[in-house]
Amino acid sequence: MKIKKEMTIGELLRTYPQVIEALLEFNMGCIGCPSAQSETLEEAAMVHGINVDKLLERLNEAV
Repeated sequence: MKIKKEMTIGELLRTYPQVIEALLEFNMGCIGCPSAQSETLEEAAMVHGINVDKLLERLNEAV
């Protein structure tokens, strides 16, 4: 698994820009969010009420 829940959204987008579509599938508009630079995937999933394990599975499929 390349993508882990401890990664920040900003780090994720810089490293794997191809995951944008997968984030949008989960209704996560993190692409332009100022919090994306410091918020982890786990924190963002919690805020959006998303199962982090399912999110990670989908993101890792996208890379």
